[in-house]
Amino acid sequence: MTSPLLRVMIDAALEAGAEIERLYGEGCAVEEKPDGSPVTLADRLAEEIILHRLHAAFPDIHILAEEEAAAGRVPELGRRFFCVDPLDGTKGFVRRTGEFTVNIALVDEGAPIAGVVYAPDAKLLYWGEAGDGAWRARDGGAAEAIAPRAPPADGLTGVGSRNHAAQGTEARNARLGIVRYVPSGSSLKFCLVAEGTADVYPRYGPTCEWDTAAGQAVLTAAGGRVAALDQADRETGPLAYGKRDRRFENPHFIAWGR
Repeated sequence: MTSPLLRVMIDAALEAGAEIERLYGEGCAVEEKPDGSPVTLADRLAEEIILHRLHAAFPDIHILAEEEAAAGRVPELGRRFFCVDPLDGTKGFVRRTGEFTVNIALVDEGAPIAGVVYAPDAKLLYWGEAGDGAWRARDGGAAEAIAPRAPPADGLTGVGSRNHAAQGTEARNARLGIVRYVPSGSSLKFCLVAEGTADVYPRYGPTCEWDTAAGQAVLTAAGGRVAALDQADRETGPLAYGKRDRRFENPHFIAWGR
């Protein structure tokens, strides 16, 4: 049920996740990047693993990776590139919440067309590819197809950031018809919508492309969609990738199931 491309991406995510989990158990020092966000040895070693595997299998496809970008190393990406966040939810890693993920996506013409999201602490793996659907497996078990649910008649369940809720989020959520709210960390928010645990994920705070590409790929493969929002919270089209002129920063966006 997985293409050769996804198999490489999955194996890279699992190997990186094993290294992250080792350091999660042993503990490692936390540093602060220039933007104030935390970074650990787990972020850096996981990225090295992923870059090595992707370069070995696909030497002609360039890679946009969070820690490489933070160091000023961003190649000319071209039409097709990998987008990597080796440890999304570093704050969850540091605070030992278990809510952190490995994220690998393939972007083609500005759209994430294949993605892998792996939560090492829960040993929960999500993956999807355009045209082939989305899947979930836990602790190496059997793959299970996932899809968004039909919106319930009594109102929507929204999912949002546990650590980065923007001012005014509650009022905005009410306007969307959200009556229940599930806080979550990392890119797992996209996966909760993809599997039907939640109906919508609105994001009114800052994110970068590596934070969202893999989760968006899983959700769109499952049958959902992710739209960029303007300053008036109006949808302006699909959330797109390769925004070098914006330093790969995303606008506000909303991720819908069905």
